[in-house]
Amino acid sequence: MGIYEINAKTILRKYKKIDSWFLSRFGMNLYRGCTHNCVYCDGRSEGYYMKGEFGKDIAVKINAIEILQRELNRLEKNNPLKKGFISLGGGVGDSYQPIEKSYQLTRKTLILIEKYNFPVHILSKSTLIKRDIDILKKINEKNRAIVSLSFSSVNDEIGAIFEPGVSSPSERLETLRLFKNEGIPCGMFLLPVIPFITDKLDLLEDAVRKASEIGLDFINFGGMTLKEGRQRDYFLETLKKYYPAFVFEYENLFQKDKYGKLASEYYQTINCLFNDMAKAFKISPRIPSRLYKNVLGENDLVIVILEHIDYLLKIRGKRSPFGYAAYSISKIKEPLSTIRKTLKNIKGVSVVTERIIRELLDTRQSTYFENLLKDYLNST
Repeated sequence: MGIYEINAKTILRKYKKIDSWFLSRFGMNLYRGCTHNCVYCDGRSEGYYMKGEFGKDIAVKINAIEILQRELNRLEKNNPLKKGFISLGGGVGDSYQPIEKSYQLTRKTLILIEKYNFPVHILSKSTLIKRDIDILKKINEKNRAIVSLSFSSVNDEIGAIFEPGVSSPSERLETLRLFKNEGIPCGMFLLPVIPFITDKLDLLEDAVRKASEIGLDFINFGGMTLKEGRQRDYFLETLKKYYPAFVFEYENLFQKDKYGKLASEYYQTINCLFNDMAKAFKISPRIPSRLYKNVLGENDLVIVILEHIDYLLKIRGKRSPFGYAAYSISKIKEPLSTIRKTLKNIKGVSVVTERIIRELLDTRQSTYFENLLKDYLNST
């Protein structure tokens, strides 16, 4: 493994729009590269401009904590009321990959997050996160911490092939059980499911059942992408070794565009399978509003709820204007409460949408959304 110590100019990344999957306004990469070396990881693709060989070489931002302290201090002074979730994980490096044991940048970051009273949402594949349960409990008590672990399946044998540098799925499930027992909200990111391998009905059902048995608060689900170049080539080499019968199928399955997406019909099919499982076990397909409604700023809360409504309608095959309304609201700088009289002038905001927004501003909840989610979970 090659370790490159570098000095970063910035650490905290502020998103133009809140990410409704993660609830995050901010993100960061403390490490570039990841020795978890998941076969399907799109961090391997050329678009990330990684130095060295992905899966083996790691860049460590050794001045990360010093820079982050300055950035959080500046944010505290300039925007004390806009403390959205900080997201740790994802991108081009797991915050809890093995090198974290020695550098401890993630632990030091969490200490700063707790100091400045920010909520945090962590996505990882590593059981090393157990080391920081003490700090995460403090953050959760003061504001909110959410711990999510990602899986392509909960099958240990398949995990050993496609996630060779990662804790086994069984160990990850036990880690989630530990955090749930300590009162910290937890979720499963069941993604990416791998075509012909982990998208089978029995494997999906097994994952959702085990999540339900632990009492996870939600499961976010998604399909796989395979970009032309290094990512695709590396994945197909593994496929030839372990699942050679599928190589021809994969050659024709993925669209050869910069995003490496599958045909939309495939995503619709697997989403239907997952939704049947989620409804059967009554587990939310998005982070429940009770975990963030008193944490997010008013504009961000409205955006997240509208996007979740949009998702719940579209998975039922219904048309929805709510996603566009959420996008329009994300362009607005002033608090929605200061423009209550002109909400209907926002592009995409209908009479129904305006009613939802007003209720959210007044009560921080949406009867429309809660009823929609209840109907989803109770439908068969």
